[in-house]
Amino acid sequence: MHDYVIVDVFTTVALEGNPLAVFLNAADIPAARMQLIAREMNLSETTFVLPAQGDGDRRVRIFTPVNELPFAGHPVLGTAAVLGESTARSGLRLETAAGTIPVDLQYPSDGTVSARMRQPVPVWEPYRLRDDLLDALGIKSSTLPVDAYRNGPRHVYVGVGSEAALSRVQPDLRALARHPDMAAICFAGSGTRWRMRMFSPAYGVAEDAATGSAAGPLAVHLARYGLVPFGQQIEILQGVEMGRPSHMSARADATGQRPHTVEVSGSAVITAYGTLLV
Repeated sequence: MHDYVIVDVFTTVALEGNPLAVFLNAADIPAARMQLIAREMNLSETTFVLPAQGDGDRRVRIFTPVNELPFAGHPVLGTAAVLGESTARSGLRLETAAGTIPVDLQYPSDGTVSARMRQPVPVWEPYRLRDDLLDALGIKSSTLPVDAYRNGPRHVYVGVGSEAALSRVQPDLRALARHPDMAAICFAGSGTRWRMRMFSPAYGVAEDAATGSAAGPLAVHLARYGLVPFGQQIEILQGVEMGRPSHMSARADATGQRPHTVEVSGSAVITAYGTLLV
């Protein structure tokens, strides 16, 4: 038997945000069984907490229903919130396959946990299947160049002209599934306020309510093309079309035009405790 926690991430309201299953004390679970458990939970991600192997406080493995990810945002932030809620620590260092992620924690009086994580700085390149991707999304053009960013998962950014147009996006998931190892990130907005949607049949997720690993690279993407300055915090709303509004803050700092620090923050609330019997 293994205990787990369900935590709603990037929200202060239970049953909103992006749900995550966190399996504590998972050192005796083989990787193949972790994948089966993640498929059983059928959330966008499930995490498994293990003893640290290096410079962190805990090691975390992250699984979608179909594959393991080296890093993902809402799983890291949500796992830190669950661990912090039981210890009241002001910070944790979580080891992932993409490196050790520092997470600062605060505990407001409303029962939520607030967290800020420093993400891996992404690398990027133009997405070579741009036209096929636009066709799969049903979008005629992008407001910015279509670039792919990798900070563990690979996110490909497509700008949409308005929030109303963003809400109307209905991708052809069969066509989108032919784009391997990527999530399509559609975004719209201006200034410091942005909306985002994520589609990734390649990662077993038709649409995601909150994609923390994509929030940081969005800040980089906007700054690279002059829509916000480096060092400016932006607010990102995702999950509206799914009925699970999620609120993220992101900031990318740079020397010149080269980012060196990417931070994403948000809140989380524990909603359920359970036990897996097998």
